[in-house]
Amino acid sequence: MWLSNSSVGRKVVMSVTGIALILFLTFHMAMNLVALFSAEGYNMICEFLGANWYALVATLGLAFLFVVHIIYAFWLTVQNRRARGNERYAVTNSPKMVEWTSKNMLALGIIVIAGLGLHLVNFWAKMQLPEILHNAGAHVDVTYAADGVYHIVKTFSNPIFVALYLVWLAALLFHLTHGFWSSMQSLGWNNKVWINRWKCISNIYSWVIVLGFASVVIVFFLKSLCGAC
Repeated sequence: MWLSNSSVGRKVVMSVTGIALILFLTFHMAMNLVALFSAEGYNMICEFLGANWYALVATLGLAFLFVVHIIYAFWLTVQNRRARGNERYAVTNSPKMVEWTSKNMLALGIIVIAGLGLHLVNFWAKMQLPEILHNAGAHVDVTYAADGVYHIVKTFSNPIFVALYLVWLAALLFHLTHGFWSSMQSLGWNNKVWINRWKCISNIYSWVIVLGFASVVIVFFLKSLCGAC
C-alpha cells in the first residue's frame, strides 16, 4: 500500500495525523482558556465532554491518530538514519535553530509523549475515566469527575507539576514549529513562496497554542501562591 510502502506515503500519513492533532490542541487550548474567566463555564464544558458517546468516540479517534503518528514518526526516523548514514552529521545551510529542531524531532516527540502521560494521569484518569467506570457499574467516586477547575487548581498548585508542564510545553513548541510547516511541505506546499509563508504561520500558530496552555498553568500557580499568603 502506497501510504505505508513508500517514503512519500509515510510522510503524508505523518502530516495528516499531525495536522489533525494540531487542530485538537487548538480546541483544547481554547477550552482551557475558559477556566481563566469562568470556573462555571469551564466545568460546563467538562461535563459536556464527559463519558458521553460522542466524547468517547472522539477520544478513541484521537488515540488512534496519536498512535499512528508515533508509529510513523519512529518508522521514518529509522528509515532516514539508515538512508543518510554518516551524512546526517554533515553541515547544512539551515539556520541553527531549524537544524537543531529537525535533528531532535524524535527526542522532542518523546518528551511530548511523556508529558501527555502526565497529563492523562492528572486529568483524564480523574475525570473521564471514573465516569466510564461508573457507567459500567463500577463503584468509583465521581464527585469531582466533572469539576475540571478543581483538578486544575490541585495540579498547578504543585510547583513540581508546574515545572514539568512548562518543560513539556517548551518541547511541544519546538515540535510544533517544525512539524507544522514540514507537514505542509510533505503535502505539496513546498515552493519557495509558500514554504516561507508556512514557516511564519507555523511559528505564530505554535506560539499562540503553547502560550495559551502555559497561561493557564502560570495563572493558577500564581493564584495558589497568593492564596497561601
